Amino acid sequence: MKMLHTSDWHLGRTLYQRRRYDEFSAFLTWLAEEIETRNPDLLLVAGDIFDTTAPSHRAQELYYSFLCRISTRCPHIVIVGGNHDSPSFLNAPKTVLKALHVHVVGAMDSANELLVCKDANGNIEAIVCAVPYLRARDLRQTEAGESFDAKRAKLTEGFREHYRQIAEQAEKQRGDLHFPIIGTGHCFAAGGKTTDDDGVRDLTVGSLDHIEATTFPAIFDYLALGHLHVPQKVAGSDTMRYSGSPIPMGFGEAKQQKIILEIDFDGPTPTVSEIPIPCFQPLQRISGELEEILAALKQLKLENSTAWLEIEYAGDERVPDLRNQIETAIEGSNLEIRRIQNRRIMNRVLERIDTAETLDDLAPADVFARCLEAHEIPETQRPALTAAYTEIIQTLEEADPNAE
Repeated sequence: MKMLHTSDWHLGRTLYQRRRYDEFSAFLTWLAEEIETRNPDLLLVAGDIFDTTAPSHRAQELYYSFLCRISTRCPHIVIVGGNHDSPSFLNAPKTVLKALHVHVVGAMDSANELLVCKDANGNIEAIVCAVPYLRARDLRQTEAGESFDAKRAKLTEGFREHYRQIAEQAEKQRGDLHFPIIGTGHCFAAGGKTTDDDGVRDLTVGSLDHIEATTFPAIFDYLALGHLHVPQKVAGSDTMRYSGSPIPMGFGEAKQQKIILEIDFDGPTPTVSEIPIPCFQPLQRISGELEEILAALKQLKLENSTAWLEIEYAGDERVPDLRNQIETAIEGSNLEIRRIQNRRIMNRVLERIDTAETLDDLAPADVFARCLEAHEIPETQRPALTAAYTEIIQTLEEADPNAE
């Protein structure tokens, strides 16, 4: 049996207000061609299909067109929801999608997370424990006066127990037969790597931002994870993997080789291979003195580069016409500037109180930290208050606008 593992498409995502539908379309076309060439028995998408809970019509069109194209070439397609996805939006067409061999699990649903994959002769090829992103409200009941440590313990135990139950069902169904049991998940594994601008939301309620590898059942022959955009192994295991995002979500990922994973099973034993994804839109970060920046732009122009650029001026001299000089340097080229940062100005701002600072310059956690400071809240009380505030923010982010 052969399986492909991908995740974190984030269809509809922009890069500093620049729409990226051409990249998403190119990736899905490439993936469809890989499926048509490699003929996998199973495609597994481990969450964050869309970038927002209310995806645009164009993002939806890309999603459904792709599923229609591959439905005749891939016998089993499993899609689980991520923390960016709307569970009700993903689940709404699942009855129709079943006709295309697409099994969707938008949110925790014990009755529908176990999928038995059979071949054309009716023989079981694999069992998939299709676990989506597990929200805090799915894992524990809130109790008045509950301490932070108690919440954390309940979340961890709820997470572990959910996986234990579904793994137990899969193991019972397999019995003495020799086919693989495949698990999925959308979470932040302990020791996971991220980049500085990849858009990965911290899952900081309780301890669910750091799931230990031992939390997942040992019965899984392969664990397909989503959420982190850097392709990586969990705890060094070749069979517990993040496939990563298919395109760079920010300039911090610009030099990263994106991949999907191909898993060939010999009975329950997997062999994992990495399939490199082509770069559909080059990104480049340039940092340094003005002369260094202009020299780099000149070289890119000579190379007829089509890169999108993030430029950081790190010199000490004041350059009042920085943007004008940069834009002049790329005239007549296919280069596109997405962001210019003046590190000299930023450092000066950090050295003093900037009365022109706005809420747009700060993350919610920064605002709350400043409120604690302004109100002279004792240091001993701040961790519990910060944890409670973080839980509120996550609850708001996880609100499903498509739910009744």
